[in-house]
Amino acid sequence: MTSPTEATIVLDIGKTNVKLVLIDANCAVVAERRSPNTVRDRAPYPHHDTERIWNWMLEGLRQFSALAHVGAIVSVTHGATAALVDDEGLVLPVLDYEFEMPAGQGAHYAGQRPPYSATYSPQLPAGLNLGRQLAWQAQAFPAEFRRARHILMYPQYWAWRLSGIAASEVTSLGCHTDLWQPARQQYSSLVERMGWNGMFPPLQPAWAPLGLLKVELARLTGLPPECKVLCGIHDSNASLLRHFARADGGKGDTPAVLSTGTWVIAAAPGKPLAGLREEADMLANSNAFGQAVACIRFMGGREFGELAGVEPQVCGVEDLRLLVARGTMALPCYSQAGGPFAGRAGAIVGIAPQDNRQRYALATLYCVLMSDYCLEQLGADGAVVVEGSYTGNPWFAPLLAALRPRQQISSTDDASGTACGGWMLHHWGNAPAVRAATAAPLAIDGWDEYRQRWLSLVEAHRAD
Repeated sequence: MTSPTEATIVLDIGKTNVKLVLIDANCAVVAERRSPNTVRDRAPYPHHDTERIWNWMLEGLRQFSALAHVGAIVSVTHGATAALVDDEGLVLPVLDYEFEMPAGQGAHYAGQRPPYSATYSPQLPAGLNLGRQLAWQAQAFPAEFRRARHILMYPQYWAWRLSGIAASEVTSLGCHTDLWQPARQQYSSLVERMGWNGMFPPLQPAWAPLGLLKVELARLTGLPPECKVLCGIHDSNASLLRHFARADGGKGDTPAVLSTGTWVIAAAPGKPLAGLREEADMLANSNAFGQAVACIRFMGGREFGELAGVEPQVCGVEDLRLLVARGTMALPCYSQAGGPFAGRAGAIVGIAPQDNRQRYALATLYCVLMSDYCLEQLGADGAVVVEGSYTGNPWFAPLLAALRPRQQISSTDDASGTACGGWMLHHWGNAPAVRAATAAPLAIDGWDEYRQRWLSLVEAHRAD
């Protein structure tokens, strides 16, 4: 390792998996641990198993401390999640955003939430609007809610447990929460209406060192006492961060980014917010500099899994050609957690896939078409970079490139832009250029016509 004092640990909590990654000074992964992100389906409501994650993380920190001299720990997590804490710890479990709260409460909350024109936060199902979670917890558990001193966004909850310092940060606050106005860079009217102003700690930049690792944790893990704990960041914004032209938040030629994982989030920095549509699940996220970024998303990882099956097998190009020639296609959608076609039941048109390879091919074709649709809705007409799990699919970027021949479509050379984005926060201003390979378009006869038919069927499905 070139500079062991510069080693960084990233705690990367996705909706499906939790990772702990040790990254050296050259942004190379030295070691990695992975575990499922299980949800405890028990009283008082389905919630994240934070104690299991905590103990698993501590064991990983002990292992990593023997491999390098760690200078900082950074938390990167999924959005729509917050922790209610007092000085001792959680006053309520961390609610799972897929939990369906009582229907009556949803109708009441709809009258409390700010308008879309203020927050660019679409009304979403279950607990995907964090404000709805908090309003329901305040109503259903008033004694516990009154005990809470802080509302901590999920990356900052882990930073607080590691350092003892409470902070807020814009990328999680600005992620379809109803709590933030990305265009004005301030809290929404909901926060004042609910009396939550004093519960959010001071805002800090994602890269800010909150403090040192707690003394007792340094002793327990073997990490150096001077190890810093950084504020942390929302996961898709960690992916996006790597592509800004300058670390000062400059508005250079930043490409559109497809951050892929459980969610596929298309982000188009620099595009106007005026074209965003609430009914299409389009939203404005806040990037690490506080700037509003036009986005659209669908639950692409979950949908790919539904179509590819429990034993996915990477297909060959002949499987893709067969399905395109037959006109076998999947129509949205295969998740009930939002997206531009939320509320529809997915359907397969044509001869159904016959084996695991064909199922993988169908899932690939579907996710390419959905991603292409999302980019089109954003007006993303420049370069596009694919980050995350889809970089492991050999056909995704080439198929997308064939549909968008006037744009450069490339894929990063790692499957976890989130961890690398977290590492950047510890190396602010000295990050290496993102390594991305331009995809050569995959020529498949009838691919353009297949897309046009898919779009026609989607529109017909919309009218039904």
